Amino acid sequence: MLHANAPLSPVVHQYLDYLAYNKRYSQHTIDAYRRDIQRLIDTLESHGHDTWAAAQADTIRAAMIAARKTGLAPKSIQRLLSSWRSFFTYLLQQRLVKLNPVAGIQAPKSPHKLPSSVDPDQISQILNAPTAADDPMATRDKAMVELTYSCGLRLAELASLNVFDIDIRDASLIVTGKGNKTRQLPIGRYAIAAVKAWLQQRTQLKCLDANALFINHRGQRLGVRGIQMRMAKMAATHGQHIHPHMLRHSFASHLLQSSGDLRAVQELLGHSNISTTQVYTHLDYQHLAKVYDQAHPRAQAKPPPKEKPNHD
Repeated sequence: MLHANAPLSPVVHQYLDYLAYNKRYSQHTIDAYRRDIQRLIDTLESHGHDTWAAAQADTIRAAMIAARKTGLAPKSIQRLLSSWRSFFTYLLQQRLVKLNPVAGIQAPKSPHKLPSSVDPDQISQILNAPTAADDPMATRDKAMVELTYSCGLRLAELASLNVFDIDIRDASLIVTGKGNKTRQLPIGRYAIAAVKAWLQQRTQLKCLDANALFINHRGQRLGVRGIQMRMAKMAATHGQHIHPHMLRHSFASHLLQSSGDLRAVQELLGHSNISTTQVYTHLDYQHLAKVYDQAHPRAQAKPPPKEKPNHD
């Protein structure tokens, strides 16, 4: 049992275990928390402190300043504060500190930036190009792009997909997203065709990971960095620039422009809060005006008939 004067690192290890086994966070998320908390440890140690009980609001501000000096963007600083706030909430529950020094700290505001997306014609130009039948890696790359755009997958979700996650006959897949939450997604017919073509070629390759849907030329699961590089190379051959997150943005934007159903897009993207999905609602004015004209009862109303002149 840890006590209030416990040194810094053991408390962190206990907290990371709590995130892994109680919260069931992914390893990627846990690693991010570890890096964030290490920044606080560096600040505390630089001030001669060796326990979390010594952390004050000034400690948090000093850690923020140190992070900003490394070039960290305001949005990343916001994430840091969120990580620290959650960590100190845990410490309060464990009675290892008497206050949460992050509670009154305001994060720097980040400029509102709309997510970048790709025009549907640009995506079609890449995906409609013929793929060499004797190039299984090109077939795999096309399947990855089709599936990401068809389902709005996160990069980590795409990399973690297993063969048994996809139901070809049902045209659907089960994906595990943030917080270890699973969701079922429909797959478009072009993506289904691309995945089927890849699965046929996959059986002819050496495979060291029988579960992994996408493998590299050595038969190992293709990692996130490998996916990014292959997608960038595929797009570059057509004079385009795409990356997995851009395809996810495009999926959300194009779906919203066609349907206007924010709640459905939220479910498909796996957002826990609809405010996260609202950033994708950057529809152009012409589209909004068209929807208004078709839907608003006063916009549809015919102008009242002109009164006939009274000759009396």
